[in-house]
Amino acid sequence: MDEQELLAAVHTLVAHNRQDVVCGRAGHGADHACLLADEVVDLSALGKELSSQYGRLRNLAMGGYVDPAVTGRTGAPLLAPFGDQVVEMRAWKHADWWIGCGAVRADGVVRPVVLVAGQAVQQQPDAEAAPRQPGTQVETSQQPAAKAVPKEQPYGSTEATSWVDQVVAVTGWTRERGGAAVDWARVESRLGAVLPGDYKELIERFGYGDFDDYLGLLVPDGPPGSLDLVEFNEFWARAAAEDGGGPWEPYRLYPAPGGLLQWASTEQRTSFYWLTEGADPDRWPILVTGDDYTEWDRFDSSTAQFIHCLLTDPQHPYSTACYFDRHWFTSYENPDGEDG
Repeated sequence: MDEQELLAAVHTLVAHNRQDVVCGRAGHGADHACLLADEVVDLSALGKELSSQYGRLRNLAMGGYVDPAVTGRTGAPLLAPFGDQVVEMRAWKHADWWIGCGAVRADGVVRPVVLVAGQAVQQQPDAEAAPRQPGTQVETSQQPAAKAVPKEQPYGSTEATSWVDQVVAVTGWTRERGGAAVDWARVESRLGAVLPGDYKELIERFGYGDFDDYLGLLVPDGPPGSLDLVEFNEFWARAAAEDGGGPWEPYRLYPAPGGLLQWASTEQRTSFYWLTEGADPDRWPILVTGDDYTEWDRFDSSTAQFIHCLLTDPQHPYSTACYFDRHWFTSYENPDGEDG
């Protein structure tokens, strides 16, 4: 296959259910598929095309050296079929798939390889099986009942410690690892609203990246590959206006009064919004929904408090504490500052 044929094959594969994908190479297992690439395929050009359609790449292996930090959640399913034959491998995440492009050594010859493999995805607790906050409930089509994030956390706040400080502490983050310098006056002028203060501090402290490789913040004026908070919300507001509402009902999107303003997302297509009701943005409730927009969870807490609870409370409906004993922030702005 040439570059265009490989791209088309990748698009087709990631549209399939994982159980439908089986590799035809001898000795290879299920849950991935290798594509037969022409030996003269331009891997650099192919990688640029994949980045343009699937976002930021991750380098898993270069010069025959495999990054020892790679795990099942950061791209290892792309390496597993080839063992120590991997020469180089770049990876892209898309929904519950990994897309890989690189080279492997076979019979003493280095050959290009393109493959698609299922991710080791952490699943969200469902409404019936997962422990939920005391007194909380999931609403399907009506206005969701308020759900208070617990006021006392394992790293309980004190007068001298803010929720942002506690998120920094639990992730082991330091100022030296970077953050984003944002002209907030310009951003808020364009948006037409003042943003929550702790969200702005989180952006300044952490910048563009993911908490526990799960929760990604929308960053105003972020680097290439990031989702710009203003542009992203403007795009969906225009789409909602053209479609006459969209899937967010009974809510409307900002700039409608009291509308939804998205501030974070996950690879699993979970979306995190502020409900922009009231004049004080630091008191905006948080609403969370999946990709079908049929269930909405409401949390009456600040942004940083919500993130801290997500990271540390195993009973939080979107908890990563169910899966990890330690927590981290992966920076996509400053690779040298990545943790985990």
